[in-house]
Amino acid sequence: MQLPPLVQTFVLHFGEMGSRWGINRTVGQIYALLFVSDRALNAEEIVEKLGVSRSNVSMGLKELQAWNLVKLQHLPGDRRDHFGTPDDIWQIVRTLVEERKKREVDPTLTMLREILMEEPRSPEERHAQERLREMHDLFELFAGWYGDVRKLDTGRLVQLLTLGAKVQKILEMKDKLRILPGSRGKKEA
Repeated sequence: MQLPPLVQTFVLHFGEMGSRWGINRTVGQIYALLFVSDRALNAEEIVEKLGVSRSNVSMGLKELQAWNLVKLQHLPGDRRDHFGTPDDIWQIVRTLVEERKKREVDPTLTMLREILMEEPRSPEERHAQERLREMHDLFELFAGWYGDVRKLDTGRLVQLLTLGAKVQKILEMKDKLRILPGSRGKKEA
């Protein structure tokens, strides 16, 4: 690997973390390299900097493109494809969450909906459906929350994430006040 020490540390770590996130080490390293690079890189530059095979880089770039995590760029006078990551870190996070939702949450919700439509044929199936309904409701709640949050602009999203424990205090205050709908802040009698 021909990288400055700081970059190499990050690239190696990201490669190791990749296997925990469901991608292979090389894909993680490619993404890390592109993320910290000051310009878009072509496949040959990635091969040279990481010391991996051209075929691994090609497959890794295809996987990253399938996840919408890298953008293809063409430079004037250069026929090669160059790859970079979005400049906005929040766009990267939004893309990751959206892609994971499409690949993991949506298929699970579809399967749960189908199973819950079936008539249980035994007490075991009835019990299983009750448990699966709990899971379905949780996934639906998450999907609805995600739908609301993804509409927020970055500034509002940052505000939401920095609220932390303040949200708990607000909910506790609401519980103490027990505001009735339409009561304009009057305490419940």
